[in-house]
Amino acid sequence: KITENAKKSLASLKRENPRLEPTLAIIQVDYSPLVITSIFFWQVGLRVIHICLPEGSSQDEIVSEILRLNEDPNVQGLALDLPESLCSSKVLNAVKPEKDVDGLSDVNLGRLVRGDAYDCLVPPTACAVMELLEDLGGKTVLLVGAGGAVGAALQCMLQREGAATLSCRWKAPQLRTTLHHVDVVVVGSTKPDDVPVSWIKPGTTVISYSRDLLSEEHNYGQQKSHAAGSAVGSLAIAMRMQNMVKNTERWIQSQQYGKWDLRCLKLQPLSPVPSDIEISRAQSPKAVDVLAKEIGLLTDEIEIYGQTKAKVRLSLLERLKDQPDGKYVLVAGITPTPLGEGKSTVTIGLVQALTAHLNINSFACLRQPSQGPTFGVKGGAAGGGYAQVIPMEEFNLHLTGDIHAITAANNLLAAAIDARILHENTQSDKALYNRLVPVVNGVRGFSAIQLSRLKRLGINKTDPGTLTEEEISKFVRLDIDPSTITWQRVVDTNDRFLRKITVGQANTEKGFVRQAQFDIAVASEIMAILALTTGLQDMKERLGKMVVANDKKGEPVTAEDLGVTGALAVLMKDAIKPTLMQTLEGTPVFVHAGPFANIAHGNSSVLADKIALKLVGEKGFVVTEAGFGADIGMEKFFNIKCRASGLVPSVVVLVATVRALKMHGGGPNVTAGAPLKKEYTEENLQLVADGCCNLQKQIQIAQLFGVPVVVALNVFKTDSPAEVDLVCKIAKQSGAFDAVPCNHWSAGGRGAVKLAQAVEKAANQNNSFKYLYSLELPIVEKIRIIAQKVYGAQDIELSPAAQSQVDRYTRQGFGNLPICMAKTHLSLSHQPERKGVPTGFILPISDVRASIGAGFIYPLVGTMSTMPGLPTRPCFYDIDLDPITEQVKGLF
Repeated sequence: KITENAKKSLASLKRENPRLEPTLAIIQVDYSPLVITSIFFWQVGLRVIHICLPEGSSQDEIVSEILRLNEDPNVQGLALDLPESLCSSKVLNAVKPEKDVDGLSDVNLGRLVRGDAYDCLVPPTACAVMELLEDLGGKTVLLVGAGGAVGAALQCMLQREGAATLSCRWKAPQLRTTLHHVDVVVVGSTKPDDVPVSWIKPGTTVISYSRDLLSEEHNYGQQKSHAAGSAVGSLAIAMRMQNMVKNTERWIQSQQYGKWDLRCLKLQPLSPVPSDIEISRAQSPKAVDVLAKEIGLLTDEIEIYGQTKAKVRLSLLERLKDQPDGKYVLVAGITPTPLGEGKSTVTIGLVQALTAHLNINSFACLRQPSQGPTFGVKGGAAGGGYAQVIPMEEFNLHLTGDIHAITAANNLLAAAIDARILHENTQSDKALYNRLVPVVNGVRGFSAIQLSRLKRLGINKTDPGTLTEEEISKFVRLDIDPSTITWQRVVDTNDRFLRKITVGQANTEKGFVRQAQFDIAVASEIMAILALTTGLQDMKERLGKMVVANDKKGEPVTAEDLGVTGALAVLMKDAIKPTLMQTLEGTPVFVHAGPFANIAHGNSSVLADKIALKLVGEKGFVVTEAGFGADIGMEKFFNIKCRASGLVPSVVVLVATVRALKMHGGGPNVTAGAPLKKEYTEENLQLVADGCCNLQKQIQIAQLFGVPVVVALNVFKTDSPAEVDLVCKIAKQSGAFDAVPCNHWSAGGRGAVKLAQAVEKAANQNNSFKYLYSLELPIVEKIRIIAQKVYGAQDIELSPAAQSQVDRYTRQGFGNLPICMAKTHLSLSHQPERKGVPTGFILPISDVRASIGAGFIYPLVGTMSTMPGLPTRPCFYDIDLDPITEQVKGLF
C-alpha cells in the first residue's frame, strides 16, 4: 500500500512537472546486492544512480563523493549503503539533511527528537519497525544491539506511542532478566549463539532489522517474529521511497518562487558625512551566500567570488519562467553638468528605501564602471554617501573580471583580422586550404564553423577532398580591405597615446603596416552585446554577426567568417552571468555590463534586469539606471534596450539638483577643484526658474514614450527651502506625476522613503508605453525623428561620408536596426557649451557606423573620442594600498 501510494504521488508530480525526473543516488563500497532494489525504484518512477566506490575507499573519499552529489541539482535523494565500519558521524553528517533519505544525519535526528516531523526525514528502517508494531500503549520495548541513528530514532518514536523503552547490548549482564520482563524485543544486530531463544518469554513480539538478516529467516521459537529479510526489509524499501516522494515535493517547492527573508543592515549616519570609502568600510556586509539565500537563490545558482560577490547563473530564468515580473523603474537625469546629478546615488537610495524601510522587495541593477575613469578623473561609480554599493573598492576595481574577459575576446578578434590578412597576402589558395583544413591523424575534416561558412557561400559539401579550385578560393579568401577595418583593439585604461597607432612594423609582418587605434574596453561592441543579450545562444549569434570590415567587393566581413565566434563565446561564458552585491543597508544589487553611453546605449544588462524582475516578485521593484541625460540614456533604454528585452518600464525617475539647474539657467562655468561661485551656494530663485527649462524638456521626452515621471531632487545643504519648493512645483506643473526632495546621500534609505512611496504610486498608474519610431522607417528618417522630437533640432544634415554609409548599410540589409546616437552628453544640441534647451539648430551627422552584433546603427554627431586621456592630476595620485591591512585608500 505504501509503495502504491508513493508510485501514484510520483506519477502525479511528474504530470504537473513534465521535465521532472526524481533521482536517488546510492553510494556503496564494493558491495552490490541492490540490483533488485534499483529495478524496484525504477518501476515505481524513480531514477537510481548507483555509485560503487572501490574496495578500500577511505572515509574522506566517500565524503568527497557525497559532497559532489550534494551539489548536483538533479539529485533529490542520497542514500548510503556502507559497512558499519564506514558509517561514521563524519560520513553520515556529510549528507545534506534535505537529501538524507535514510534520515541518519544529526540534523534530521535532532528535528525528530524536537518533534519537527514535517521538517525531518525519519530512518526508513525505524518507520518499518513502527509500522509492524501495534497497540504499544503501556507496553515495554527492549532495543537490543540497536545503536546509532536508527536506534535513537526508534527510542524516540516508541516513547511517542506510549511505550516504555529499554536499551542494552547483547553482552549486558542484565540481558536475560530484562528479556523475561518485556513485551516487545527489537533486534538491531545479529544475535550471538550464546544467547539462547529460551531467554525470551513466550508470546513476546520480536522484530529484527539487522543488516545480516537481509536474506535469511531467524527462528525465535514460539515468539511472533519478523526478520529483516521479509517484512522489515520490504517495508524499509517502501519507506525510503516515501521519503523520496517527500524530498521530491520539497525540491519542487524549492524551485518555485519563495518569499524573501531579507535581514537588512542598520545604518547610523554621521554628521558631517564621512568620505564614501570611510562609510563603506564602517559597514560589515553580509556574506554573499547568505544574501543569495535570503532572496530565494538556490545554492547551485550562484558561483561565489570571495565573501561579497557572486555570479548568478542564467538557469534561474528557466526555473522562475512562470513567475510574474515585478515593476520596472528607470532612473535617468537632466542634461549632465560638472556639478553632477547623482543618478547612481538615487538608484541605491531608492532601493534602500523600498526594501529596508517599506519592506518591499527591490533590486538595483547597475553598470560595471570602467577602471579608466576610476584612475583618471571621474573616480568610483558605486553611488555615494549613505547610498552605496559595498564593498565599494571591489565594485570599482576588477569586480569578477567581466571587463577583462571582454578585453581578451575583443583583442583575440583584432589579432585574427590582421593575422588573416597577412596569411592571405603571403600564401597561395592551396597552401591556405591545407593549413585551414589540415590532415589530423590521417583524416581531413571541416570544423563546425567552417561548415557554416561553406553553407553561407552556397557550397553544400562536407568532404574537404571534393571542393573545386574555385570553391577552395572562395572558402579560403576573405579579401579584407584593410582601409575598411572598424574593429579596434581595447584596453581598460585611459591612454591618449593609443588613439592612433601603427601596427605591423616588425620584419616578421612582411611589410603589412597599417594605422589603427585602441579604444577603452567598455567601448567594445562586445560590451554592448553583453548588455543586450538574452542568453548564451543569443550571445553566440550576436558575436558571430559582428562586422569587422568589408571585403574588396564592399561586402561585410564578420567574426563568423573569421571562424572565431566559438572562441569568443568561451571567453565570455562567465561574463554573461550578472554579479550579485549589496547596498549599505544589505539590499541586493546586480552589477553587470557597462557600455559607453555615447557610441553604445549606456545601460546595464538585459539579463540582470530579467533575473531581478523574477526574483523581486509581482509586487517588487527593479530599479536600473541610464547613462548621461534622459535625452541620451533614457531614449536608448526605451528604443534599444526595451526592444531587445521585450520589457515594459513602469516609471521613470528623473534626477535633478538645484545647482545643476542653476547652471542650465545661465550660471557661471565650474572649474574642477576650484571653490563654487556664490550663485551655486546662495539662494537665487531666478537662476533656478530659468534652469528648470531643461528639467521640463526631459519630462516631455519621457512623456513621448507614455511612461509616468517622478522627479527626484537631490538636496544639498546649500539649497534653500524656497529653491527646493520651486523646482518641485515647476516639475509637477510640467507633467511629472510627483516631485520629491531626497536626502539619501546623508541619511541612507530613510532619506528616500517619500521618493519610494511616490514611485510605488506612479507604478500603479495606467501605462501607455510606446517606441518613438518604427524600425521599418529608413535610417535617415529615424535619425531625424530623434533629432527633432528628443533634442529639439530643426533638422539634420548628413555629410557625404555619412550618406554613403547609410546607403551601404541599407544595401547590406541593416536598415531595420534601431538608432544609437553618438552625441555629446553635455547639451541637448551638438554643442556642449549650449545649456538649457537650445532650439533652431541643425544637427550635423559627420559619419554613420554600425554595431551589427549589438544590433544598432550609430550616427556620429561631430567627433567622438572612444579613448579618454589622463588629466594633469589623475585620481591615481590619491590611490594607495596599506601593506599591513591590505586596504585600498583614496578611492572616492
